[in-house]
Amino acid sequence: MERIQIDVAEPAAYEAMFALEGYLAKSKLSTTQKNLIKIRTSQINGCAFCIDMHIKEAVKEGENPRRIYVLDGWRKTDLFSDEEVVILKMTEELTVLNENGLTDATYQEAIHHFDEQTFSQIVMMIVTINAWNRIAISTHKPLP
Repeated sequence: MERIQIDVAEPAAYEAMFALEGYLAKSKLSTTQKNLIKIRTSQINGCAFCIDMHIKEAVKEGENPRRIYVLDGWRKTDLFSDEEVVILKMTEELTVLNENGLTDATYQEAIHHFDEQTFSQIVMMIVTINAWNRIAISTHKPLP
């Protein structure tokens, strides 16, 4: 069954989301950091549309496909830097809020690696991709 597509029915809602994307485009976060957040969040949420889109973008932007292949098992590999590991912890904890949210341990690691601005930008990146996932999943957004 086809579902209402918010980008068609309420384009102003998408424009508001794209304003967040514009803010994030100017952030200190590297392309790699942004892609890891987008892909891992989309994996957790099971958003096929976003997984497909962001993996394609990451590979096009130079990400090593091997890292993407093992991203779901990032805790069991040394393919990710210390900063990336903290970002992945934050991504998981802020995506699955009902477990513990952002734990004190992860928060302490984050502020050890990132200044206030970068920490805030990471949180906003995680929040934004979670919103996109929820839009795509609820509307059964078709793969491009």
